[in-house]
Amino acid sequence: MDFLTTNDRPGIHAPSWYAATANGARDYPVLEGERRCDVCVIGAGYSGLSAAIQLRKSGLSVVLLEANRVGWGASGRNGGQVGSGQRVGQRELEEMVGRDDARHLWTLAQEAKALVRRLIGEGGIDCDLRPGVLDTIHRARFDRECREEVALLNERYGYADLSYVDADEVRALLGTRRYHSGMMDSGAAHLHPLNYAQGLARMADELGVKIFERSRVTGRNGTTVQTERGTIKADHVILACNGYLGGLEQEVAAKVMPINNFILATEPLGATRARGIINGGFAVADSKFVVNYFRMSADQRLLFGGTETYGYRFPKDIAGNVRRSMLDIYPQLRDVKIDYAWGGTLAITMSRMPYFTRVAPDVLSVSGYSGHGVAMATLAGKLAAEAVAGDASGFDVFTRVPAAKFPGGPRLRSPLLALAMVWYGLRDRL
Repeated sequence: MDFLTTNDRPGIHAPSWYAATANGARDYPVLEGERRCDVCVIGAGYSGLSAAIQLRKSGLSVVLLEANRVGWGASGRNGGQVGSGQRVGQRELEEMVGRDDARHLWTLAQEAKALVRRLIGEGGIDCDLRPGVLDTIHRARFDRECREEVALLNERYGYADLSYVDADEVRALLGTRRYHSGMMDSGAAHLHPLNYAQGLARMADELGVKIFERSRVTGRNGTTVQTERGTIKADHVILACNGYLGGLEQEVAAKVMPINNFILATEPLGATRARGIINGGFAVADSKFVVNYFRMSADQRLLFGGTETYGYRFPKDIAGNVRRSMLDIYPQLRDVKIDYAWGGTLAITMSRMPYFTRVAPDVLSVSGYSGHGVAMATLAGKLAAEAVAGDASGFDVFTRVPAAKFPGGPRLRSPLLALAMVWYGLRDRL
């Protein structure tokens, strides 16, 4: 049993609103026979696509292998938020890695957002990029931390795009009384994630990257990579598999845990009702440990994400599970039809920071974005490509972030994580 085959039809995108509204993907061939290249990249999500683009710009020959379709995994199914900073708050990050590296990580996160925008512009990618993310506080006791984070980023980091939003403002913006305050980040953004991934693939293809779909990697011996029907002999390998790594690299698997997350799309709400739910073009995420995140689509559907599972299988009633979380915030949507509901597999780390590592001098791995991957995974690919080309300065900042193994070994990691998440779920309700 594995995440590539258990919940989805191989080679077919998940039954999401994103797949239903995709601009149209190119078909790429199956790898057959033996090929030689400078770099073999495994995984055609944001990390792998970004790495391939950067490597070709550096003049290297690249083969990009994808087990299913471009953007098939989390890159084509996620909430679409292009967030600022890292997955953890900047004050917590300073305590974790020290102020110098925390500042460097903030600068890299700013670069990540700029990189997303630059690639969209360079490739003419039509992915409905819109500005603004509102991070809401679901318990009044977290309000002080919210104010302090805004002040820290405004004053110490000079980030003027973030502002504190009080309870009355949040309620006017969102049409719910569930939230007590928040932070409006006009420098963050949101987009159609599958169209973004497929646009990156078109860029890579036009630069000369050899992309192979439906070419699952079955083994690796150093920098020789085997698929079901072919072999790649490369000088370097980049592992960009995130939650779909499986057993390809045990060192990474011990520190990066796949989990499942779920999203629904309502029927179109119409302009008036949509404004009563989110009064503006921004996206929303809350402060729960198991985060709720939501935004309006271009056709005025509410795209609402939340709930997690920690085994292999998705629940039978994805729509019902996520709908309960949606109605907790918006009970006025009880009469609304759910048109789409889907799940996907992402990867988390113990620290909630990305995990970058050198598996070997000529084999790099980037993963573990912990739900903060649209911008960060795009940057990760670029940094891995730069490291292959000889400049590892950005890559090495991430390798210095402490990375603990999940306890329990392969058999017990998921049950132990599930127990821990029960506790966090209870904490969210307190």
